[in-house]
Amino acid sequence: MNNLLKTLVFAKKSLFFVFCLSPFFLEAQNFQVHYDFGEGRNYVTTTFEMFKPDKIGNTFIFVDFDFNFRSKTSLTNGTYYNPGLAYMEVARCFSLSKKVPISAQIEYNGGLFMTDGKGLAINNAFLVGLDYFFHSKDYTRVYNIKALYKYIMGKEPASFQITAVWTINWWQNRFTFSGFADFWYERNTNYFDMHANPLEVPTTSKFVFIAEPQLWWNIRPCIAVGTEIEMSVNFSSVKGFKCCPTVAAKYTF
Repeated sequence: MNNLLKTLVFAKKSLFFVFCLSPFFLEAQNFQVHYDFGEGRNYVTTTFEMFKPDKIGNTFIFVDFDFNFRSKTSLTNGTYYNPGLAYMEVARCFSLSKKVPISAQIEYNGGLFMTDGKGLAINNAFLVGLDYFFHSKDYTRVYNIKALYKYIMGKEPASFQITAVWTINWWQNRFTFSGFADFWYERNTNYFDMHANPLEVPTTSKFVFIAEPQLWWNIRPCIAVGTEIEMSVNFSSVKGFKCCPTVAAKYTF
């Protein structure tokens, strides 16, 4: 269950590298609203992101709220939605060389969520490793690879994560195709299939793969609309492949 909530992290990674590497985004913050209409989901997620470079590297922070906690009010006898998840990621990169585009990165992930009316913590995760990027001369195409040691507190003391990230801008930056793919080691017990139906016999998986391609139409430099396709294999309690599309809007300031 805790791992399912980590999905919120992955859509944000591609934006981090856009801000970090593109000359058009020397420093930026943005606010996003996603509507997830994947099977069994149908809720809104809001995201605030900040990226800030400095002389020795850069800092990236984001905070997510999932509005998936249903509550009833006696005043209108209706149902409304409260945040059922709060999630934060803080990543710090330190440049290792001016000639070679390699950085050292440290990162923290954590938060909490609601289930059955009770608040539970998301496992703290600490990551450290190397980050390497390459790009076209005009920075319209940016690619990134990172290799990280991953410590999931209370679960995986010695794991790893490999991440690939891409950002492609075209038609004078009117459109952006971005995304990431993650592969890491984590032992999960899978209880459901891709349609959220219980398995007759739970299975155990050791590796997780997630990819989230995004397509943005940049209506103005500060306003964009688009979509994100969240794809996963053996993620959290779900066995096999699952796909969850979203529609989204983003304001950069």
